[in-house]
Amino acid sequence: MTGTPLRVGLVGYGLAGSVFHAPLIAATQGLALDTVVTSNPERQAQARAEHPDVTVAASADELWARAGELDLIVVASPNRTHVPLATAALEAGLPVVVDKPVAGTAAQARALAELAEKRGLLLSVFQNRRWDNDFLTLRRLIADGELGEVYRFESRFERWRPQLKGGWRESGDPAEIGGLLYDLGSHVVDQALVLFGPVTSVYAETDVRREGARTDDDTFLALTHASGVRSHLYVSATTAQLGPRFRVLGSKAGYVKHGLDPQEAALREGSRPGTSGTEWGAEPEELWGRLGAGESPVTGGGSPVRTLPGDYPAYYAAVARALLSDGPNPVTALEAAATLDILEAARRSAAEKVTVAL
Repeated sequence: MTGTPLRVGLVGYGLAGSVFHAPLIAATQGLALDTVVTSNPERQAQARAEHPDVTVAASADELWARAGELDLIVVASPNRTHVPLATAALEAGLPVVVDKPVAGTAAQARALAELAEKRGLLLSVFQNRRWDNDFLTLRRLIADGELGEVYRFESRFERWRPQLKGGWRESGDPAEIGGLLYDLGSHVVDQALVLFGPVTSVYAETDVRREGARTDDDTFLALTHASGVRSHLYVSATTAQLGPRFRVLGSKAGYVKHGLDPQEAALREGSRPGTSGTEWGAEPEELWGRLGAGESPVTGGGSPVRTLPGDYPAYYAAVARALLSDGPNPVTALEAAATLDILEAARRSAAEKVTVAL
């Protein structure tokens, strides 16, 4: 891509904005981080230190007043603000990227998609874990027929965080759209849909385990796909012994992979794509998953499978192509709405102790 880069306004400079969005935008050819919106003085100082050329604004209203000077808005603020900010950006004539979950309900997500289509504007959802190293590897194994017909997909995003961190994510206020079902659940459900397609039924168990917690911190979902695959998905902050990130069982073989993609940790530590001197998103051989049948990988069963490098930069590169050369939207709001259909069904399933048909 050549020419003047697209000017990006980023709303929010907490974890999502400072660790994920700002570094990835800054590293993407064709994009330039123009403005960061945060009312927090410490975060304002952090944004200026980390991106010296950036303009800092205290309110998103300053972006709408300068809509003609910007080309893209990224919403990385708390979940409850996603819909009103995305709506304001679209009504100001600006394309939008929204962090997941794009909305609290599937109906809201579809309404945003309708508004974007009416305005002829891009509306994309930041589902970065489609570019996790293990997920990219699993997609390749399935496409190459290495597993045969997949029967069961087990996906775990587990952590050991017995003490509360505080903040809106742990709030019991439904307006905050907190809890792990809508946080990490947005990732594992999206991945299951990408791999195995539409879902016909949902069963879920959601629990509040930690003292003082007000929203779910230990959740399980069982999905039945129209294809016949069954997905068992776990998200938890209370897992003292972590299970495999993926355990995928098919008619020919199974694939088991432990550990998390290294990109989040690298970004938190200050590493940036293209500047670290090593291959971005790569992991050492001892962390590779294993492919085989008939024996546990713990006792040496199966063969190691090189994990493909993770590639979070690919998301914003695709956004830039979509805006500059009419490339496809990497993650549509309608895809995000399909994930929200399942999350809403899961919430109902857990509350009513029923299996919900879709």
